[in-house]
Amino acid sequence: MATKYIDLNCDMGESYGRWTLGADAEIMPFISSANVACGFHGGDPHVMRKTVELALKHGVAVGSHPSLPDLMGFGRREMDITPQELKDYLCYQTGALREYLRAAGADLQHMKPHGILYTMIEKQSDQSWSIAIGEASRESGKDLILMALSSGNYDRTVRKMGIRVASEGFADRAYNVDLSLVSRKLAGSLITDPARAAAQAVRMATEGKVRTIDGVDVDIVAQTICCHGDTPGAPNIVRAVREGLEKAGCQVKPLRDFLPKA
Repeated sequence: MATKYIDLNCDMGESYGRWTLGADAEIMPFISSANVACGFHGGDPHVMRKTVELALKHGVAVGSHPSLPDLMGFGRREMDITPQELKDYLCYQTGALREYLRAAGADLQHMKPHGILYTMIEKQSDQSWSIAIGEASRESGKDLILMALSSGNYDRTVRKMGIRVASEGFADRAYNVDLSLVSRKLAGSLITDPARAAAQAVRMATEGKVRTIDGVDVDIVAQTICCHGDTPGAPNIVRAVREGLEKAGCQVKPLRDFLPKA
């Protein structure tokens, strides 16, 4: 049987100034791709540089994690902006991170929208923001990978544009039956038990299934699986997920090493 490749990603570099968030140093050895905050919801120039250095030290691929300009709200408050404004925000943030990678002799692997931006693009009827992100990706380079919620509107839209896309599943978040994520405002939205998170990740990777918060099994396709760095007990969760995937016969490696070109 062919080896199952899977990417394990985590949001990194979300500290800011004297404010520290996450356990980047503990988590980084266990992931294969890092989504690095670019200053709009978290991260600052010094944190960005240190995060890139830490990722490269552990052989972890780096991607940008751009947000709406909402530092005080951690990128989790809705905003009314135009598609062009969104493209400019993405260019600004991703370009800043790319410069740190260039200085270190490395390349940017992917882009993953953060917070409410990730959610809002799924709800748009005209998908204008999804199209804007796809266009921003093209401007950044034809091989840049976009991480997108598996089976979501954004995933489908950018794939139709011929963009290189990695469908994403979540180990530490609960799902609705339509494969949207359960709102963080609701009880049970976060999965903080390492064993449970690992079991969910393994099932997504090996069976293409996930059990929803209502107890329904639904199909899911995932080339990358996310664990959030700010989930309570994140280091233990990430370690358990990595160990569970490998025990199940999956090879954890960066997307760039196995995801087909667009």
